[in-house]
Amino acid sequence: MKLSAEIRAFEGRLGHQFQQPELLLRALTHPSISSATRPDNQRLEFLGDRVLGLVMAEALLSADTAATEGQLAPRFNALVRKETCAAMARRVDLGAVLKLGRSEMLSGGRRKEALLGDAMEAVIAAIYLDAGFEAARRAILRIWAERIATVEADSRDPKTALQEWAQARGQTPPSYVEIARTGPDHSPVFTIAVQLESGHRAQASAGTKRAAEMAAAGALLKELEAADG
Repeated sequence: MKLSAEIRAFEGRLGHQFQQPELLLRALTHPSISSATRPDNQRLEFLGDRVLGLVMAEALLSADTAATEGQLAPRFNALVRKETCAAMARRVDLGAVLKLGRSEMLSGGRRKEALLGDAMEAVIAAIYLDAGFEAARRAILRIWAERIATVEADSRDPKTALQEWAQARGQTPPSYVEIARTGPDHSPVFTIAVQLESGHRAQASAGTKRAAEMAAAGALLKELEAADG
């Protein structure tokens, strides 16, 4: 099977040349363009999530032999969560070769967190099926290398950290309120405000409520830490 120049270039960014290119094509096929003769990437996504999890668990255990389970768990979550997978997809410019239906393409599907994250997991599964676990492991560690090196800082969940900040000062947990929702139904933007009992407040916007809450909590934490400093 002959691959396009764009997909060959993508293989180079992945650091893996496929012996079974049909696996890569399937990994890049979103359900919006699938058919009976063109299967989508959802089953591969399911497998890739598990392969990624095993590689990250091993990497974390090797990187810090003294870490407890309680220390490892948030680092693991930071490395495998959908937002991180989407960021890694952007690092290898996966969106440029993602195969989408017309409606998804017109609504900015190549930039959507969920689509990119799912496709990144599917590509991992495709490498695993094409050449085995070690090949998948090499590709993952190559792409995630910088994120693994900084995971201790990245694993700090802003919502949890903000709640701990409030509790340490005898305040009730922060409250989150959706103050706006804009954009079309297929690509909404949520604006969330977070407020503390003390009156401190911040807001942020993102494509999902969870991401907007995280961003708002992070923004408020920065303000509070600057004030404490």
